[in-house]
Amino acid sequence: MNKIFLIGRLTRDPELRYVPSGQPVANFTLAVDRSFKNSQGERETDFIDVVAWRKSAELATQHLSKGRLVAVEGRLQIRGYEAQDGTRRKVAEVVTDRIQFLDRKNGSGPRTEESAAVEDEAGADAESTEVTA
Repeated sequence: MNKIFLIGRLTRDPELRYVPSGQPVANFTLAVDRSFKNSQGERETDFIDVVAWRKSAELATQHLSKGRLVAVEGRLQIRGYEAQDGTRRKVAEVVTDRIQFLDRKNGSGPRTEESAAVEDEAGADAESTEVTA
């Protein structure tokens, strides 16, 4: 099973591009705090690359920006490529199945009524709204 759930803040605005087939893809990085403190009593943060495809990519680009709090559900993907200097490199990234916006666009705190979610399931794109507790 390959399933990942993350909650974090965007470190930069999503970058939208289109692959040769015309499919939109967006990339962004999430800053995710660890649940424990290190030996100096500080929380460490992991910076995780995220990739969204199709409708999720377009909506993420339209509605997300640096600093926004989101939940991401997806799978870990490790891919290799050849760098310009000819060396082989590996990249680990999370490919989203679902993105849930957890705060207001203007950054004024968490939503209490509804939060928007975007899902990609088996190649079909859908936008839904969920009630949060």
